[in-house]
Amino acid sequence: MMRILLLVNVFLLTCFAANAQQNALSGRITNSKHEPLGQVSVEVLNTNLGVVSKADGTFEFARVPAGKLSLKVTALGYAIAVKTVNTQSIEIVLQESSSKLDEVTVSAQKIEEKVQSIPASITALSAAKVNDYRLVNTRDLSAIVPNLYSSNPGDGRNVTSIRGIGTTSYDPAIATYIDGVNQFGLDTYIASLFDVERIEVLRGPQGTLYGRNAMGGVINIITKQPSNTTTGFAGVDVGNFGQQRYSAGVRTALVKDKLFFGAAGLFNKQNGFYTNQFNNAPFDKLQGFLGNYYLKFLASSKFSLTLNVKHNENRNNGTFPLAGSVDDALANPFKLSQNATTEMVDNLFNASLSANYTGEHFNFSSQTAYQSNYRYYKQPIDGDFSPLDAVAIVNDYGKDWNKVEVYTQEIKFSSAAASTSRLKWLGGLYGFYQKNPVKQGTYFGADGAIMGAEPFTTAVNINSGKGAGLAAFGQLSYQLTDQLTATAGLRYDYEYKQLSASGEYLIPGMDPIVTRSDTSAKANFHAISPKLSLSYMLASGNQIYASYSRGYRAGGITQLASDPSVKPLDAYKPEYSNNIELGSKNTFFDQRLIVNVAAFYIQVTDAQIPILILPDAVTTTRNAGKLSSKGFDIELSARPLKGLNVDYNFGYTDAKYQSLNLSKGGAMVDLSGNKQIYTPEVTSMLALQYAYEIDTRYKLNVIARGEWAFTGNQFFDLSNDIQQKGYNVYNAKVGFSAKTFDLFFWGRNLSNKTYVDYAYDFGAAHLGNPKTYGLSLVGRF
Repeated sequence: MMRILLLVNVFLLTCFAANAQQNALSGRITNSKHEPLGQVSVEVLNTNLGVVSKADGTFEFARVPAGKLSLKVTALGYAIAVKTVNTQSIEIVLQESSSKLDEVTVSAQKIEEKVQSIPASITALSAAKVNDYRLVNTRDLSAIVPNLYSSNPGDGRNVTSIRGIGTTSYDPAIATYIDGVNQFGLDTYIASLFDVERIEVLRGPQGTLYGRNAMGGVINIITKQPSNTTTGFAGVDVGNFGQQRYSAGVRTALVKDKLFFGAAGLFNKQNGFYTNQFNNAPFDKLQGFLGNYYLKFLASSKFSLTLNVKHNENRNNGTFPLAGSVDDALANPFKLSQNATTEMVDNLFNASLSANYTGEHFNFSSQTAYQSNYRYYKQPIDGDFSPLDAVAIVNDYGKDWNKVEVYTQEIKFSSAAASTSRLKWLGGLYGFYQKNPVKQGTYFGADGAIMGAEPFTTAVNINSGKGAGLAAFGQLSYQLTDQLTATAGLRYDYEYKQLSASGEYLIPGMDPIVTRSDTSAKANFHAISPKLSLSYMLASGNQIYASYSRGYRAGGITQLASDPSVKPLDAYKPEYSNNIELGSKNTFFDQRLIVNVAAFYIQVTDAQIPILILPDAVTTTRNAGKLSSKGFDIELSARPLKGLNVDYNFGYTDAKYQSLNLSKGGAMVDLSGNKQIYTPEVTSMLALQYAYEIDTRYKLNVIARGEWAFTGNQFFDLSNDIQQKGYNVYNAKVGFSAKTFDLFFWGRNLSNKTYVDYAYDFGAAHLGNPKTYGLSLVGRF
């Protein structure tokens, strides 16, 4: 399968080896004092082209596509600028970043363009912003992005919600992409943030361009790629609770203008926050290694091949640091008592091969990707979260089990980068194949009788799943007038799923007792995801827009579990969302103030409700309701004074079930009107940062930063019995930043607020991190 997809990439690339009309492009870059700037990166958006300016500020492209182009200009200490050119020579003046905001570009619509020109709610975080906020995991995006909340029970699988649409099963409702590759499910995605160029968060359904499981939004992560300029870094980050992060990387040209290489690695560990009172030992010690490698071949100015490999090995000695109830968690913070302790082995591997062609009449790209995750516990792990020897979960049955594998292929065509037409277009095909063989045992120990089971026996369930899908998508954008633009898109998805299930009961000294013979079921699903939008430019830098979009989360087949009320191998339907959004995006005072506002209304039908079956620790899914969500987002960024940065984000969400009927205690219960889970009513983040320049030549600044984050009331169960009231968290850092190094002292949750950030519907609760502090040092060349 992988060999076939790789051959498709190479074949399609060679099919477009036609000559296209090209021109030379040159220019000069200076600062506001008319001094020339060297070592400035100049990229032609939506092409493979990039150069670096010389010491006298000049740069030159020998060949660029003829027509109107967009140049992205980046230099240390200066605000990122995006310039539109349709001549063969240009003068560019850069302003210091201390007095002007970046002109941020994103690939949210699968082409590179300025984020402020897109009629949609998008939060874009540059590499500088990622460092400013000290983001090390996707869950850290909570509150930084309005109406986004993310957390996990300690196992690294983040549950993320945007605007009331949440990931509550293994099929996420928020799609995550890393370097163009769809992180297919909770098993196969890499949550750690490292060597990041930028993060784009699209709020609202994105089904037209992103398809399955993007019904709440998309988190799009782009890491740094190599170029002709040799760069590198090494960093050390240490803190209390034994926190340690060691990182290093290099990017360079092996053959100038032809072959580029990049490699970066991260090792992290911590002693953990929790104490296990059962054995009076630290509980959640963990460590991991993350690697990211690039090899890029630029065959010509029009053709490129990029091989990217990522791997992440995690070892966690306390996978589920959970107290038995919210009351226990808050009364005895970071203390628990579990008798069955073990180490979780979690190995992730992602690889992709991308082919890109830039032509006079169209652009083409193809990406082939493979993902795998092998995750198991070396010894049975506690399943009752107590000192009782009642239940433990077993899943170490060898490499043939509990290893998820996914193959994906996307082919995309789009209008040429230099097109002068009022019509912009994009279309493509997407396909995937997934294997998910799961074998899990529920072991009943000496206290198993409490659970109604024979002690020292094991109930084993096998759920072996396969799936495949195909999709076709397209989007057209037409500039009706100089101010008015209309966009329309459509996507068709087809999915096929198959699940085989069997069960057996193991009693020592006896042959296995078959509890369910090997049975299988098949199901197929399809979805149509349209999109419509109108945007109107009131003035340069000020636009209003209205949009409609539809998203969906894939259907599936119910796993085998012990709950007799849940029939195994029953298909559940896809979940659909319809979103209406009105918004305004504004840039004022020569890129010194940005204010974006959006209001939304979402209707969800056939809502998929996850049911955690105990003691199996298996999640089953059923369609059980309708949900409505409404609210608004506000984003503000400003440079009111030289050196002073102000960022403020606010989100409000009112997400309720219009109908919801669930089985509880053997009877059906009407939960209509209840709030959605993992959805804070309010998110708010204020960040203030001041930089004072000490030395101009070395770009040496002393920096002080403070952050205030507020997370509003939220519920963790559909009955709305388990609640966390609104709380505040304060972060700060102070230190020095220069051209070649950063040195910062930092602190998070400085008031040491105790709060629940994740809880299961049966009551077990996980706390947000306590007060942490430390020092970070990064050197660059």
